[in-house]
Amino acid sequence: MKTIHSSLIKQTLTFLLIFLFVASSVAVKAGDGQKITIGEKFTIHSKALNEDRKIMVYTPTGYENSDAKYPVVYLLDGETHFVHAYGVVDFLSTQGLMPQSIVVAIVNVDRGRDFTPSQISEKSQTGGAAKFTAFIKDELKPYINKNYRTQPFETIYGHSLGGMYVAYTFLTDPDMFDGYIAVSPYLQYDEDYVTKMVKENLKDSYDHKFFYMTLGEEPAYYASVGQFVGTIETKAPKGLQFDYVQMTGANHASTPHLTMYNGMQEFYSNWKLPKEAWEGGIAAADEHYKKLSQVYGYTIETPEYVINQMGYNYMWADDFDKAVEVLSINAKRFPGSANVYDSLGEALEKSGKLAEARNNYEKAVKLAKAENNGFLKVYEENLNRVQELVAEK
Repeated sequence: MKTIHSSLIKQTLTFLLIFLFVASSVAVKAGDGQKITIGEKFTIHSKALNEDRKIMVYTPTGYENSDAKYPVVYLLDGETHFVHAYGVVDFLSTQGLMPQSIVVAIVNVDRGRDFTPSQISEKSQTGGAAKFTAFIKDELKPYINKNYRTQPFETIYGHSLGGMYVAYTFLTDPDMFDGYIAVSPYLQYDEDYVTKMVKENLKDSYDHKFFYMTLGEEPAYYASVGQFVGTIETKAPKGLQFDYVQMTGANHASTPHLTMYNGMQEFYSNWKLPKEAWEGGIAAADEHYKKLSQVYGYTIETPEYVINQMGYNYMWADDFDKAVEVLSINAKRFPGSANVYDSLGEALEKSGKLAEARNNYEKAVKLAKAENNGFLKVYEENLNRVQELVAEK
């Protein structure tokens, strides 16, 4: 069991406020009238629930300009958690601390019905968790996998009643997700219904499963959550990475965002490319991601941005031949990316190979035009500059 103290929480919140202030200031200064698009909102009809459900989807930066596949994070209480959750995913992924991921937010219709596994007499609209599971498993997930480029690593995130549903799903259908994040779970529901399940339903071993649970200073939750956590920690199933964190100084309202941030960091604590891998080049990076593939249970390729950064590291060290070598490999691995050709063109230009640089800049411009790439103007400027240099010769 881990404890996070109020000083750390205050530091995190202060950082977030500063980040939001800076971000908003930049947006105001830009003033070009362009809209910022982070994803889309749509409605699908659920046969399992016999109703329409609204879904919001965040796609990571560069999604439209690549053919890469991404892990998926599913959010319960989607209208509440969508903005702060995709912000965490975007920030951590840009820092190389987790993979870029798709975020799918499920907007509520009746959370008291959907998230509860049993019906209680005084509330007739309860006990719909099984139908809600059928909706996610048989309708929503297949739709997302069909219409978006996804990797077979999926996480579910839920708060309060949603946190209880996360725990319930883990116990009843553990293969439904790979990562489980339960925030201040309301496990005392229906006389500890889910807490009582853990003794009978907890398996002896799991295959690549992650479970992150938190609780703030919420005395009414202590007993039920404590029994749930105690059973898991005592049995300690193989293959399950289970973390329970008590957040000193946090309450029921402040645990969700902090848990999203810390939970993603915990799930991907070994994701960041170590210094020795950067220094070892592409072969070392490939080995790092090969090991991660064994941890997360799916094939993880060395990302385009990592190889690209290695190429620029060589350029900044004036080793242009090595930069060309590395960036040429990137172009072979990601032939659909305009950016890889622009970067390779820059390395070739600095090494004095202007005709080859021009050819790669031309590829970058062609791809950028086809995909309406936001960096088209930059690519065109690079191409025009080199064309003039070639003409002068």
